[in-house]
Amino acid sequence: MSTERLVVIGGDAAGMSAAAQARRLRTADDLEIVVLEQGDVVSYSACGIPYWVGGQVEDRDDLIARTPVEFAARDITVHTGTRATEIDAGAGKVVTDTGERIGYDRLLVATGGRPNRPPIPGLDAPGVFGVHRLDDGAAIRAALDAGPRRALVLGGGYIGLEMAEALQRRGLEVTVVLADPLPMQLLDADMAERVCAGMGAMGMEMHPDQAVREILVDESGRARGVRTDAGSYDADLIVLGLGMGPEVGLAERAGIRLGTTGAIAVDRTQRTRSHPEIYAAGDCSQTFHRVTGEATHIALGTHANKQGRVAGSVIGGRAARFAGVLGTALTKVGDLEIGRTGLCTTEAEQAGFDYRTDTIEATTKAGYYPGAEEIAIKLLSEAGSGRLLGAQIVGGPGSGKRIDVLAAAIWAGMTAEDLAGSDLSYAPPFSPTYDPVVVAARVVSRIEQG
Repeated sequence: MSTERLVVIGGDAAGMSAAAQARRLRTADDLEIVVLEQGDVVSYSACGIPYWVGGQVEDRDDLIARTPVEFAARDITVHTGTRATEIDAGAGKVVTDTGERIGYDRLLVATGGRPNRPPIPGLDAPGVFGVHRLDDGAAIRAALDAGPRRALVLGGGYIGLEMAEALQRRGLEVTVVLADPLPMQLLDADMAERVCAGMGAMGMEMHPDQAVREILVDESGRARGVRTDAGSYDADLIVLGLGMGPEVGLAERAGIRLGTTGAIAVDRTQRTRSHPEIYAAGDCSQTFHRVTGEATHIALGTHANKQGRVAGSVIGGRAARFAGVLGTALTKVGDLEIGRTGLCTTEAEQAGFDYRTDTIEATTKAGYYPGAEEIAIKLLSEAGSGRLLGAQIVGGPGSGKRIDVLAAAIWAGMTAEDLAGSDLSYAPPFSPTYDPVVVAARVVSRIEQG
């Protein structure tokens, strides 16, 4: 019996999840696994970089789940510092930056995401930092050791908010500049306004609706601030949080079909639509929304790990299908916790739903219990049926993880009435008698029932 070879391009969440799962199901005599990673580490948590910068995580290596040596012990060969430059799909080979041509029977493309870098003059100047790889985190930490006083964060998504908090924790004056009207564009405006107000209360300077036109540099060419149409803002360092797109250049040049979102088109087994021997998973691949059934691209580590596991199962001979996404996500800035799942109002409108929205305010614990914090929950439901379509949460400590209850309800197709009658826990240190999730659902179901 001949040994097959699986080549994985990309050694982070999706790629290593797939490699590990395929190895669980097939022995080294049956399946050789080779991973090509252009960086110097694999299986690292990019999501942890802001917390390493902010000092909550002390050591870079704490963000690394497994090393190439550990994978080698499981008969998974990892080549770090090796960049795939071409996929020759006709010949079944991957070409590396050293000119090596590595043959494959199965190929997994897990090239991840590419940080958005708009054509702004000066964006590549020293003193401007991305937040994508561990090396980026190390560069920011080194810059902080030089004693800067002022930081500019460009962008108000997850990374922008988390880096704003990290830099403030390190003692810097933080200014956030957004091209959008509000931070967290995945929230509705009324909920995003709560986030904006919370950041202002923390002492952060917010400048929405101001697209950056130029990175200003000093005589040495180092970044010293930005210019927008409304004015200029000085800084000692600038951090980019401008979002991510799929990294698909390698796949596109190989003739692998892309989907409507610009990411690699795959079926529910993560097999590409154009090449049955090639799979794709993680931030480079397209997926579908659980509520609408439509194609979507949402770059989250939770999705990447699960998609990689599906691909690894199928390659390993076990049937598996990816079940879709809701875009459930959670972050924080200071003590303000922010969660969202399912559809926001813009997405519900685009999908053609007849929907209603309801927002409630409550407390995270019994009102008399020390540490009770304000929480706001917004639900989107289908008018008439009461089926839950989406949810957003903004509140103090203890608020955020409640989004998981709402995500589970939406995943299961529950109505507001179903959720209002569900048996959630109660104790004064954790919740009022009626949890805010139940209160929100009860408001919706009461209105639907007239």
